[in-house]
Amino acid sequence: MFRGSMVAMVTPMKEGGSLDDDALYRLVDFHVEMGTDAIIVMGTTGESATLDETEHCGVIRKVVEYAAGRIPVIAGTGANSTTEAISLTHCAMEAGADACLLVTPYYNKPTQEGLYLHHKAVAEAVDIPQILYNVPGRTACDMLPETVARLAEVENIIGVKEASGDLQRVTRIRELCGADFAIYSGDDATGCESMLIGGDGVISVTSNVAPRLMRQMCEAALAGEREAAERLDAKVAALHAALFVESNPIPVKWAVVEMGLAPKGIRLPLTWLSEVHQPKVRAAMEQAGVC
Repeated sequence: MFRGSMVAMVTPMKEGGSLDDDALYRLVDFHVEMGTDAIIVMGTTGESATLDETEHCGVIRKVVEYAAGRIPVIAGTGANSTTEAISLTHCAMEAGADACLLVTPYYNKPTQEGLYLHHKAVAEAVDIPQILYNVPGRTACDMLPETVARLAEVENIIGVKEASGDLQRVTRIRELCGADFAIYSGDDATGCESMLIGGDGVISVTSNVAPRLMRQMCEAALAGEREAAERLDAKVAALHAALFVESNPIPVKWAVVEMGLAPKGIRLPLTWLSEVHQPKVRAAMEQAGVC
């Protein structure tokens, strides 16, 4: 099982929006050096929605090859089409990813039965560990704990990224799914508390900017050291908020550029961080000691 601080990594791009492989490799090295526990590539923060399938699979393949076993790589392969999700998951498996992260089908608003059948179909079609991803604020679709519990019975569905920010969900999923089913917070602001009450880690936007602090916080939280975990979390609390002053990944891409890790590139319909918000993000970075 994957545990700890897992970065929802940005996808570096040049100013015209083309992918930057050199910067991609720098980011992998950066997270290996900082002790990040796993890289999630081609998730929401990686702008997966703006890459075509060839690009999407190519980025996964390049990260897996360059990581070369130094750090686990979990590939985002979700889609609102079941056939597309299966295709992307096949690509990730063939590339050698350690697991896949599959967001609930967005926009088309399936029922709970539809969610169950969608994820079950992907899991049965592709023999790779799979993590469910519930983020109703972005998908207009909320996978309930009872549906997660049904899917937990599928052999290669190993966990869930719960990004609702509702800590009661962590407790309920643990009750329904047992100790062996992984629960990852997808909400940085509640990630520390999520681990303290039984979660297994956080799939984090903040880890792009303050990976060492996030790893230290996760280690303390997973060890049940509440005082230490909360003290470390307080150092990045401003980042948790500032990195969402505009839609993710707009602020975090600006921050990564400020750190000199990537060029200034993002794809429409996302735009560069507004000047009015830049001082807030910079102040949060300064508070965390990363600039």
